[in-house]
Amino acid sequence: MFDSVIASVADLIAALAEPLGSTALAIVVFTVLVRLLLLPLSVMQARGERARVRLAPELQRLRKRHGRNPERLQRELAALYARERTSPLAGCLPSMAQMPFLMVTYQVFISSTIAGQANALLTHGLLGVPLGQQFASTVAGFGLLSGPTLVFAGLFLLLVAVAWITSRRMRRTMGEEVQPAALRRMMPLLPYGTVLAAAVLPLAAGIYLLVTTAWAAGEKAVLHRPALAA
Repeated sequence: MFDSVIASVADLIAALAEPLGSTALAIVVFTVLVRLLLLPLSVMQARGERARVRLAPELQRLRKRHGRNPERLQRELAALYARERTSPLAGCLPSMAQMPFLMVTYQVFISSTIAGQANALLTHGLLGVPLGQQFASTVAGFGLLSGPTLVFAGLFLLLVAVAWITSRRMRRTMGEEVQPAALRRMMPLLPYGTVLAAAVLPLAAGIYLLVTTAWAAGEKAVLHRPALAA
């Protein structure tokens, strides 16, 4: 079944690439289609964040009252979330739902054969870099100061810029209810993980990461604005 999914995605990207004249641009369009598909989850995430801001005082009160009784605390928190029709996991849904799409995109561009035939997508590239190429093999093949390596460098810089915007917003909106404090300090660093991921993934998957994280940053600026104002 997974092979058929990979074949379907490869066919879709190839179909998009034909009128666009670029497989890299087809990946961008494919990523936008995925984000549109996940838009209802993003709306749910925005509602969850607004609920988190609204419930922050009550959550703090419950933790102070039942902090020494973890079982009672969990029951009270579960009851509160059920009463407010929200969940602490609501903010994680879009990220979790995207993982299968990222995995499929990764498989599409590392598989030498798809559905028993040679993977033609591996012959396509961006500015001379095959979309199935990884950063390490690019440096090994072309050198550290080369055009293909600079393509990856540009991708990394764009990912860092998007991660900085996302991290800055997280620092502004993250409340004291995120415990322990070490976790609160670490969470704003998580967006930079996309740069590390792009360093080991094929270029095609790096393009997917760039578009989806940029979309997410813009989406939060629009959907989460009421939460910031709360």
